[in-house]
Amino acid sequence: MSPAKTITIKRTESSDPDFPLLVALLNLELREKYGGLQVIYDQYNHISNLDTVVIAYCNDIPSGCGCFKKFDDDTVEIKRMYVKPAERKQGVASSILSELEVWAREDGFSFTILETASKQLEAIALYEKAGYTITPNYGQYIGMENSVCMRKEL
Repeated sequence: MSPAKTITIKRTESSDPDFPLLVALLNLELREKYGGLQVIYDQYNHISNLDTVVIAYCNDIPSGCGCFKKFDDDTVEIKRMYVKPAERKQGVASSILSELEVWAREDGFSFTILETASKQLEAIALYEKAGYTITPNYGQYIGMENSVCMRKEL
């Protein structure tokens, strides 16, 4: 039996060295899964100058991340959600998402939105379990049939 893992969550910003390392793993996984199609989405996923980043650590090892950006006066967009494969199904993603939602609420926002791919069934299930509902595609995702957009009232 393996020892229990301790999950800790840190609020930080995009200059934190652990964030680009985790995002690089996310990008690699997405390119392996979606090939050339991912290039279209890459333009919407810039990670510089973000001051609302969350990093999850399992036993002090960076294991997952997420962030949010202001979308409009009431809404933030959740971006760059990722958990290393070995740490999945252990509550890491839920902890990251929850912390992002708390932070957005503390900053005065009422809603969160996000986009994920139609093939990301585990992600869709996570978001639905957290209270997100599918909504019409917004902004740059309008007309993109591989995108699934979701929304939640905080």
